[in-house]
Amino acid sequence: MREKILIVEDELIVATDLRLLLEKHGFSVCGVARSYHKAMEIIESSRPDMVLIDIFLSGTYTGIDLARKLKKENIAFIYLSANSGEDILNAAKKTQPYGFLVKPFREKDLLAAIEIARFSHEHSHETQLFKENIFRSKTAAIAGERASWQDKLQKVCNVLQPVIPYDLITWCTETAWLPNQCISFYRMGYEEYQAIGMEELLRITGRNVEELAALHAAMPVETMPVVYDEAAFRQLNQQPSIKSLLAKTFQLQSHLALPLQLPGGETVSLCLYSKRPDAYSFKHIAVFNRLQPFLLQFVKQMQEEEGSRLAPQSSAPPLHAADGRDFEGIIGNSHLLLNVFDLIAQVAPFETSVLITGESGTGKEKIVDCIHRRSKRKHKPLVKLNCAALPVTLIESALFGHEKGAFTGANEKRTGKFEQADGGTIFLDEIGEIPLELQGKLLRVLQEKEIDRIGGREPVKIDVRIIAATNRNLEKEVAEGRFRLDLYYRLNIFPIDIPPLRERKEDIPALVDHFIQSFNKKTGKQVSGVTDKVMKAFEAYHWPGNIRELEHLVERGMLLSRGSYIDDVAMPAAARGQAPAQEESRVKTMQENERDHIIAVLRKCKGRIWGAGGAAELLNLPPTTLNSRIKKLGIQRELYT
Repeated sequence: MREKILIVEDELIVATDLRLLLEKHGFSVCGVARSYHKAMEIIESSRPDMVLIDIFLSGTYTGIDLARKLKKENIAFIYLSANSGEDILNAAKKTQPYGFLVKPFREKDLLAAIEIARFSHEHSHETQLFKENIFRSKTAAIAGERASWQDKLQKVCNVLQPVIPYDLITWCTETAWLPNQCISFYRMGYEEYQAIGMEELLRITGRNVEELAALHAAMPVETMPVVYDEAAFRQLNQQPSIKSLLAKTFQLQSHLALPLQLPGGETVSLCLYSKRPDAYSFKHIAVFNRLQPFLLQFVKQMQEEEGSRLAPQSSAPPLHAADGRDFEGIIGNSHLLLNVFDLIAQVAPFETSVLITGESGTGKEKIVDCIHRRSKRKHKPLVKLNCAALPVTLIESALFGHEKGAFTGANEKRTGKFEQADGGTIFLDEIGEIPLELQGKLLRVLQEKEIDRIGGREPVKIDVRIIAATNRNLEKEVAEGRFRLDLYYRLNIFPIDIPPLRERKEDIPALVDHFIQSFNKKTGKQVSGVTDKVMKAFEAYHWPGNIRELEHLVERGMLLSRGSYIDDVAMPAAARGQAPAQEESRVKTMQENERDHIIAVLRKCKGRIWGAGGAAELLNLPPTTLNSRIKKLGIQRELYT
């Protein structure tokens, strides 16, 4: 027998069919439950490896309520539902399921969903254990180093980041082993931290010693690990304390309190804070409980060493431990971008499929390059294909290749992108543009690791890692029947969402400087920067075109600049505060009207050019003609997606 599976389904006929089907394929069905409470009884008495959950159950509680419990118990689960509406998908997504099957489903759909769920669950568990083992070994090595207490703490905080993420971490105690009783480390970049002792905290907050002492005394003392989500942390910070001061100073939104109980009865308060509202959950407490013995051993060695009582250095420089080449081309240190760096570092060494989401112009291709460079396949090919750049009739041939004579015009054999990427990585950009009829073939490639050339007689085995990207809302595409649910869950094993530029405006100065230096090298110009007026205009703008739009504006400003600084940039009308009426007061040319009309149609079709419901069909134009007009009129993709 393989996995033990629990069926939670209130329709007896459906549950019976599921039981027979699973047993036919060698699974052990440990029970059938019609309600939340019955399911919990079976879970407690016979812990299943996986649970199939109908969203709508008998009784007050739903399958989503049960899923939250399963998440805490680290049990994989797949949703079953007769309704795949957008609201259901959004509610299901929040519980991070391992799959979603829409009734009625086929036998092979169920088996594929179980296989995907098994892979995802095992991989996430193995990845977590891998990170924890690295933390244990590195912490032991750091404890044995000849270094000051501050250097050791800083290094331990560094290796803790991949296991339990944070933007600020504090160590507080009433004992003598840690001078001044409290020290913090603030994350400034990827593996780059600034030590903040008493002197630094006084300077940053503008408070005096007496005020900080009073706030420290008012800080709530936890004796057990506690998770504070956004709402709970906001409630906690209504009372003045050192935690509320830190939250206000560093724009922190969630908190994880982890008290370390020392053998002598004393407590070290290890507090982690994040700028993200949903950074922590009960799984982090489980991780802490597993790591606690190693942290206690580290603290014990710190107490015993004479060097641990050295006074802290004032204004300690940040610790740099990263190899910047790994993230070459990705500029910025905002907390949202640092979270992306963390995800890249976690997933790159493994073979997991990655789905990159984000608006046009956010730099999804740069993320792909970084993942490939940090992977075991870095010396193998990285093959890229923009699925939106090809007509429907050519996508299959581009992906899988064709034999000579397979169709009219196939005058020679063609090797597809998957074969070209054999041993390496394939990047499928704009995956949401792949036609529905071709999505089933792509799913088979993911599952079987083989392709069928058009006109070929035998399947061809391949070894590729798939990274996909889209600027579409794939959950909505699934709900509206344009994207296969099973393919979505197969690709979405490890999602990385790229934040738009308007959400990380603190990165704009660094991006501007990067673009200026890059363009200086290309042209031989000697532009030093932008004026304060231009920078303020950049920071006030909404950036619908994201980083690509910023790059174009900087390049245009440099071409027009006659001095060493860019002192004027032709910002879009919305940024300049011009009224639409001023733009509409003149008569537009035929070409301008044509351009506006094409953009409006492209927006209506969500950027789709080819196929049924595409812009070419609505405009009654051949797709190739429309594509030529788009290029001639200078219509950028960020204007209609």
